[in-house]
Amino acid sequence: MPESRSRKKAAYTPPPAKSSGPKVNPPWFVPVMLGLMVVGLVWIVVTYLSQSRYPVPGIDQWNLAIGFAFIIAGFSMTTRWR
Repeated sequence: MPESRSRKKAAYTPPPAKSSGPKVNPPWFVPVMLGLMVVGLVWIVVTYLSQSRYPVPGIDQWNLAIGFAFIIAGFSMTTRWR
């Protein structure tokens, strides 16, 4: 029985590595991130201490939602922090 020809594969050459340095956040990123979390915390504390009359009067318990929205925005920024 005849023997089949063997195929020669091309040598593997990996793609060129990107030579860019490590990615760095802009200098305003961390202060804004921490600021959002602190503002949210202060917003919630003021809402509880004033029995939902402040910081925005008339929206009652929605003040809590606003405070938590600030905190969630701050925590979502932590996922992008390098």
